[in-house]
Order: sequence, then structure tokens, then C-alpha cells
Amino acid sequence: MKYIRTNSLKRLFSLKRRSFEGGANQHGVFEEDSNNDSFKIASVAELSQRPSWRSFSFEEIFVATNAFSSENLVGKGGYAEVYKGVLKDGEEIAVKRLTKACTDERKEKDFLTEIGTIGHVCHPNVLSLLGCCIDNGLYLIFEFSSRGSVASLLHDFVDADANLPPMDWKTRYKIAIGTARGLYYLHKVCKRRIIHRDIKSSNILLTADFEPQISDFGLAKWLPSQWTHHSIAPIEGTFGHLAPEYFMHGTVDEKTDVFAFGVFLLEMISGRKPVDASHQSLHCW
Repeated sequence: MKYIRTNSLKRLFSLKRRSFEGGANQHGVFEEDSNNDSFKIASVAELSQRPSWRSFSFEEIFVATNAFSSENLVGKGGYAEVYKGVLKDGEEIAVKRLTKACTDERKEKDFLTEIGTIGHVCHPNVLSLLGCCIDNGLYLIFEFSSRGSVASLLHDFVDADANLPPMDWKTRYKIAIGTARGLYYLHKVCKRRIIHRDIKSSNILLTADFEPQISDFGLAKWLPSQWTHHSIAPIEGTFGHLAPEYFMHGTVDEKTDVFAFGVFLLEMISGRKPVDASHQSLHCW
């Protein structure tokens, strides 16, 4: 258990053995303490109202991804790689592997943040967490979105490709509405408000029927009901999508995501990238 060092991960491993193997509790969700950014195991009563996720063995995901073959690599960022996998029952999954590019402490923090945020959400326009693996590294397992990201369809492929239907206006409208519904759910319907902080076309994934799903909650923050905003440093996110009050003052609330969603809409309508070759932001265009 190379990366199991913090108390939170030790408790997660304990929960894995006690709950997933024993069957007493099928949820195991971490919650963030708004006072000190630490995590705690949610109570059984709270967990009973939440969607379940399970523990995967390393062997399962190793076989599913064909030993993390480069041919199965579908996405790569600064701190993670995403692989397509197929389970024994034929279910397609996406395996997010936290990479060695960051410290073990950063891995653990990102891992717990994403589980603590997305582990209890349930909405058709938010990517569903299927489970996790903490053997031989840290892994998050999600449903596989067969059409990839909106960014890929807008910028990386041509409409003439026979295997990819063009992004017509009806499809773009559907994607915009679905993404808005997902954001509304995170901001207004969740028991605890979630601010995503990195809404962009590459984080909006698409199902086979072009239903959008908000993904990548590595930067997400809880916003307690009694708080009007978070004050955050350092500033993290994607240039071209950062709201002015966040970029200049570190102020984070629902408007942070709404601003980024507006940039996303401009990108959908214009087909232009959020930042062009001259480094001009799309919202300034």
C-alpha cells in the first residue's frame, strides 16, 4: 500500500475491507469539514440516502485497461491519466490514475477531494463515480462517456469524419441545456453546494446520445449554506475561464461557475477556442 499514509486514506482502506467485503455499508463517502478542509466518514444515516460506489481491485482495472495500454489512454492532464477499460461483464469504464507527476500528498488530497465531492452526487448531467482503487496507486473509476469531450468534437475532429455526426445546432443546444441542468443541480439541489471551479469544454463529456456530463472535480469546493463565498489561494483553474473576482481576489461562489459556463456557451456558438493563438480570451472577443 505504497500511498496509504494519511489517516483519511487509512480509514478509506479500513472501510473498503469492512464495508465492501462484508457488505454492511455500500457507500463509504468522505465529506469535507468546512472549518479545516479535513475529511470525515459520513454517518450511516446520511450514506443511506446516497448512491453507492464500490472498491475495485487493482487486478480488475489492470485487466480492464489491458495493463494500462497506451492504446487505451483517452486523456492526460498535469496530475492524472484516464484510460478506457472494459470489465468482465462488458461494462465500459473510465479509469483515472493519479500520476507520479505530483507528490504523494498532492495525490491523496486530489483523490479525497474528488471522492468527497462527487461520491454522493447523482444526476444524469454529472459524471457518475462507480468506485475507486487504492492498491498500487490511487484510481477513480467512472462511467465511460463514449463520445469523449465537447472540446474534442469542437476542435479536434472535422465534421466530415464518417464516424462522427456533425455538431449541429440542435445537438449544441442539447449540450448547453444539459450542462446548465448539471450546474443547477450542483449549486442548488445538492445537500451541500458544490462549486466546480473548472467548467470548460474538455470537462464536459458526452454519452452516446450527446447527453453532457460534468466531470473532473479535482478543484471543486464545498460552499456551506451559511457562507456567501470562499476565499481561495492560490488561484487554480484554466486561463480564459476564470471569473474576474476569482482571478483578482480569489473569491469563489456559484457565479464563478456561471462565468465559466458563459465562456463555454461562446465556445459552443462560435466554434472558437477560449484562448486563441494571440492569447486573446474568447470573452474579450
